[in-house]
Amino acid sequence: MEQALNQRSIEVLHAIVQTYVETGEPVASRTIARRRKDPLSPATIRNIMSDLADMGYLEQPHTSAGRVPTVKAFQHYAASVAAGLRSLPADERLRSGLGSFGTPDECVQQASHLLTSLTRNVGIAAAIPASAQTLDQIDLIRLPDSRILMIVVTRDGLVHNRVAHLPEPVMQDELQSIRNYVNQHFSGWRLREIRAELDLMVSEERAVYGLLMRRLQLLHAQGLLSFELPPCVYLEGASNLLGLDLHITRERLRELFRALEEKQRLIELLDQFLDAGQEGLQVRIGLAQAHPALRDFALIGMAVEGPGGLQTRLAVLGPLRMNYPRVMAAVAQLRSLLQSMPQ
Repeated sequence: MEQALNQRSIEVLHAIVQTYVETGEPVASRTIARRRKDPLSPATIRNIMSDLADMGYLEQPHTSAGRVPTVKAFQHYAASVAAGLRSLPADERLRSGLGSFGTPDECVQQASHLLTSLTRNVGIAAAIPASAQTLDQIDLIRLPDSRILMIVVTRDGLVHNRVAHLPEPVMQDELQSIRNYVNQHFSGWRLREIRAELDLMVSEERAVYGLLMRRLQLLHAQGLLSFELPPCVYLEGASNLLGLDLHITRERLRELFRALEEKQRLIELLDQFLDAGQEGLQVRIGLAQAHPALRDFALIGMAVEGPGGLQTRLAVLGPLRMNYPRVMAAVAQLRSLLQSMPQ
């Protein structure tokens, strides 16, 4: 079992991380000694730094150079900042920036802009219309020529409709029975969960239910419950990375920009590193699992149900050397503001 850090070691470690964030250069013991208010000697600090290196918190890029914090060190520091984050009133720029946008989608798009402006990193906001994927009720109306008007109402009040063509005429009372069955058994389910259940019924040959279920399967095959809205992902501030000393090759920088241009990759990044069911601020240090070019990057984000019931994920993507207190405060404040907006 790894030895826990004592308070003095934590103070030295966090001072090293803060200094490295500011300078981008290996940190020497003398630098930390000058930053401290107590008379801790450089020799004592060197001993502490040596212990921290043995525990995997620091590394020494060159024999004569100072020490550089590792991913493990950034994780420790970020967790400490998150634990001490106070509830602050929303920055006035956030209030005025969101107040001028009426629709939920516009608010989410503006959120990525505000995160970029406040943090000077890459702001990401993804609107995932989870409530629009939850069934409220359906209705089925018989039309001429064996056509059926399928109407699906989702929990956010949106109404979707589609016309299906069946191979044989269907009476309105049969459609009424199908409608009653679906509304009774599946109201409140996510549309994808209903489709999965109907697919399972087919695979298990449970269609012996009779004519009603066979016709429900026909309507299902023609898209009765396929109305999900696609996620909307907004990213801004990638150009900010050009002004940072990232210590990466031009080819890796090109790979990074290509990765950020792929909408599906961004959705996967948020899904992989931000748990939608977790309430608090989430910090992920080192994102190589998502893409090799993101190895030396961190993601700070939160999930929130924003205006219109949009399940939204707010995140800031930046280098390990980002200003963690400022970024965390911006994400937390924006989340609180979105939560307080009328639904």
